Amino acid sequence: MKVVILGQDPYHNPGEAMGLCFSVPKGVKIPPSLVNIYKEINSDLGLPVPDHGDLTHWAEQGVLLLNAMLTVEARQPASHQKIGWQTFTDAVIRRISDQKEGVVFLLWGNFAKSKKPLIDQTKHYVLESAHPSPLAGDAFRGCKHFSHTNEILEKQGKPEIDWGV
Repeated sequence: MKVVILGQDPYHNPGEAMGLCFSVPKGVKIPPSLVNIYKEINSDLGLPVPDHGDLTHWAEQGVLLLNAMLTVEARQPASHQKIGWQTFTDAVIRRISDQKEGVVFLLWGNFAKSKKPLIDQTKHYVLESAHPSPLAGDAFRGCKHFSHTNEILEKQGKPEIDWGV
């Protein structure tokens, strides 16, 4: 594990969630937040915008795509916010922080930023930005988290992430 991207909860429309935050199975319409992530990758790294939303390729390279809540009611975002998932996922974040070194944490939006105290910043790197949701306007644009992440990994002698999908 080299990178952690933290999401809030799974996509709430039937057929969208696949266990990786921000990711949807091939053949499912790419959600607006992921469209904005792809636009930033294109702007930051010059990679083409993919025609699908499956981020499995990132996970296979050591990117943990973790939602703080692991379930949700259909068509009801944040509906499982108070059933205990955060106790578990906060423990996962703390465990990564305690047992690993040099992990790059990408915290997008206020919810993800609220998890920053769980991360030992003397051992890890934290990059913060607005959420990629269109509701945040263009605030995510220009964060350059993808090139910055690869620069950090390179300085550590770790393989860069191929952010193409």
